[in-house]
Amino acid sequence: MNTEHYDLPSAQPLTEAYIHRTDANIESLYGYHAGREQDWAVRLKKLEELSGSRANPAELAEVLRQYNSPYTTPEVDASIRAIAEGAPVIIGGQQAGLWSGALLVIHKAVSIVSGAKWASEKLGRTVVPVFWIAGEDHDWDEANHTFVLNAEQELRKLIVQRPEGPRTSVSRTAVETDSWNAMLEELEQTLPHSDFKPGLLEQLRQIADQSRSLSDMFAGILSFLFGKEGLVLLDADDPKLRKIEAPMFRRMIEENDELEAAYKSAAEKVKSLGYQLQADVVEGSANLFVFNPANGDERTLLHKRGGQFQDRKATAFWTKEQLLQLADEQPSQLSNNVLTRPIMQDYLFPVLGTVLGPGEIAYWALTGEAFRKLGMEMPIIVPRMSFTLVEGTIAKHMMKYELSFEDVAKRFEARKQAWLSEQDQLSIEERFQDVKQSFVAMYGPLLELAGSIQPGLLKLGETNRQKIVEQIEYLEAKTKDAFNKQYDASIRQLDRIALSLWPSGKPQERVINMSGYWNRYGSAWLEKLLELPFSPTGGHQLVYL
Repeated sequence: MNTEHYDLPSAQPLTEAYIHRTDANIESLYGYHAGREQDWAVRLKKLEELSGSRANPAELAEVLRQYNSPYTTPEVDASIRAIAEGAPVIIGGQQAGLWSGALLVIHKAVSIVSGAKWASEKLGRTVVPVFWIAGEDHDWDEANHTFVLNAEQELRKLIVQRPEGPRTSVSRTAVETDSWNAMLEELEQTLPHSDFKPGLLEQLRQIADQSRSLSDMFAGILSFLFGKEGLVLLDADDPKLRKIEAPMFRRMIEENDELEAAYKSAAEKVKSLGYQLQADVVEGSANLFVFNPANGDERTLLHKRGGQFQDRKATAFWTKEQLLQLADEQPSQLSNNVLTRPIMQDYLFPVLGTVLGPGEIAYWALTGEAFRKLGMEMPIIVPRMSFTLVEGTIAKHMMKYELSFEDVAKRFEARKQAWLSEQDQLSIEERFQDVKQSFVAMYGPLLELAGSIQPGLLKLGETNRQKIVEQIEYLEAKTKDAFNKQYDASIRQLDRIALSLWPSGKPQERVINMSGYWNRYGSAWLEKLLELPFSPTGGHQLVYL
């Protein structure tokens, strides 16, 4: 397979220090390291020692079996049976996104699947891949859209509006049939014609027919793409899962002050080491949400004041006893935030390793002390592998214009303008510059003459000079534009390179949806990613299709 490694640093210094082990001071924040071979066996042994402190694996497996039943495959069934028997997992997750969201979601699922296979071979026992759909999140604006390249090679944003009602979780926000039909029609209009397009749209239509929410649709797509790989799905807002989580919610409420102190202590340590915090550690935050039935199940962050819990505006209140009662009787009304979710994940599963993106790795540094406070231990942090898909036409154009991936990512506009300048055998810019300089030089003595006769004429002359220079520059721009039109096809090819590999000035994986590749290549593009060797420390690869 034609691939190429490329060092694509993240914007997170703490993550970079973890991955490359350049700062020994941060090791205490994480404990294990994915690149240390012995840590995998040590973590597995620790999981076995802590097995009695986690949720009952058979009960968990039954909930997973019910949730995965609409999408089940023999491979997923086998994975769930292994979970019931206590098998360790490689897990990662993401909030649902329209038509699966940006490509990084697919990359995370590939990393989870490949990581589980790699760990199984390394440790000589079954390790199960699990994808955690963060359906409890309520940020609709993060979930409701995706970007697709249309037939005109333009980036089009597809979006579904939030239904009327309170800001509850994405999984509790119902999407009507008419909305699904409209979204499918828009996707059909956006995607170029191809041999695979009818099958793609039919598959998505079948998934939409079974989907009550964006989370359901998201699960259906992941199942279709990764079901044969044994990827087990869960929705964090599944009420059956919440019942299993109830004992940990109770602990989080009872020991909330101690957990808050642990997060604050970790935050101070991160800052003392010179790194910025990537998650808010707020004084008095309970780091838990309640779905408030008095406000249509709006997801409400809890704050501690005056010995009780309340919402941000101090309009709704709960005592500790009331929250404990919810944990016992209605745990589906409780929800984690980014700092408590890692703990809940480790309570549910024997997590060998958790696959995280750059931002997630940075904020997980805040959770180590909280794990220890509860007698638990942070799992191995596995950096998500990332890829840039390079289509054959794009690779050919890059060779034609002698562009490297780094050129596209770091200096595309400069390289594009340099190429156009190289085509300019008429020296347009140079000749116009000479004329402007000559004019300014010749005009200077006239300004002095006019000013010596009447001082007021000096200002008028300067204004006149500027207008003439502007007209010369206007003619220069028009001349360049006319010249560049001779190279319209080349400019379109250059712009297509940037739009494909680095759209909107961002990595491809953070913007573009996978549907364009499915539409053009069927399943071949994904199969190539799944065939790549797993890297426990992540890294970025250019994958030539």
